[in-house]
Amino acid sequence: MKYLFNLFNTPFFALVRKEINQILRNRQLIVLLIVPPTIQLLLYGFALNPDVHNLRLGVIDYANVAESRELVKAMTSNRIFNLQLVPTNEKELSRQVEEGKLDLGVIIPPEFGRRLVQQKAEIQVFIDGVNANTAGIANGYMTQIIRKFNQNLANKQTTPVYPEVVFLYNPGLTSSWFFVPGVMGLVLTLIATLVSAVTVVKEKDTGTLEQLLMTPATNWEILLAKIVPLVFLLLGDVMLALGLGRFVFNLPFRGSFTLFFTLSSIYLFVGISLGIMLATVAGSQQQVVLMSFFINLPMVQTSGAIAPIEAMPPFFQTLSLLNPLRHYITIVRSILLKGVGIDVLWMHVLTLIGFVIVLMTISISKFRDQLS
Repeated sequence: MKYLFNLFNTPFFALVRKEINQILRNRQLIVLLIVPPTIQLLLYGFALNPDVHNLRLGVIDYANVAESRELVKAMTSNRIFNLQLVPTNEKELSRQVEEGKLDLGVIIPPEFGRRLVQQKAEIQVFIDGVNANTAGIANGYMTQIIRKFNQNLANKQTTPVYPEVVFLYNPGLTSSWFFVPGVMGLVLTLIATLVSAVTVVKEKDTGTLEQLLMTPATNWEILLAKIVPLVFLLLGDVMLALGLGRFVFNLPFRGSFTLFFTLSSIYLFVGISLGIMLATVAGSQQQVVLMSFFINLPMVQTSGAIAPIEAMPPFFQTLSLLNPLRHYITIVRSILLKGVGIDVLWMHVLTLIGFVIVLMTISISKFRDQLS
């Protein structure tokens, strides 16, 4: 007992008690240590799901016979495929897959009913191969459904159905073609947020923020002078990521370079504005790093950068629409892999511009309060 008493009276335990008292007095740090891990654990527990459900299916049934309708019913009788508005022709079906409105399309030929009796009946299946993981799973699901449908046909002594599957935009289902654009958005988000936040917080810690009051510039000019150099600096990271994706992973670039870098610049404004907003709330560099991880990790998880959005519960799929990273990753994958233009991406572009306006307004307001 005497030995334990002497041990607790050592300088080491005195320092331990001091650190514990400081932590208990810092309520903001306690909240950051408890609330973010709890929310992230719940979020990842729901969002990380290897199964894929509610894939958007488009069907063109030229045969329109009992057997073809029974096949369509077999495809949509579970939660795997969700039948959308039926396209009128192959061109419309291809356009909806290109715009991301459909994950896969099925074409049933006019002679389907006759070939069931005479010879093998074929159907054509188009699958969006941008997300190689989801495309592979969808192909497996479709194969299982048709196999079961063929077992029912065997009882009627008719010829089985053979699907002719075509993977669009990623014929080899190369997984890196899906993950690399997502990681590009992920890295830009982390770097833009942390660099801008730490830059502002460092000025607060060193006291140079007060010196900005002596300049004749307005508040928004001071803030913009901080943002613009960071945008040009981070565009170098965009070039680096694009070069690595092209030469290391053989990632195709089928769209417009000008459009890609213009929209990347807009997204960098989003990330930098978010970082400055966090810096105006945080009191130290330690706090801003913890807060950035609290914001960035859920953004990454619900963006579709790593886990497919289709694998998430409906609530998180809807919530992800408020995530600017989701829209940017959709833009990157669409330009690189599909080669689409502004006529397809305009909704995502308007959403990013909306985020820039909102975050810049909040950042300027908070920054003005600190300068005052």
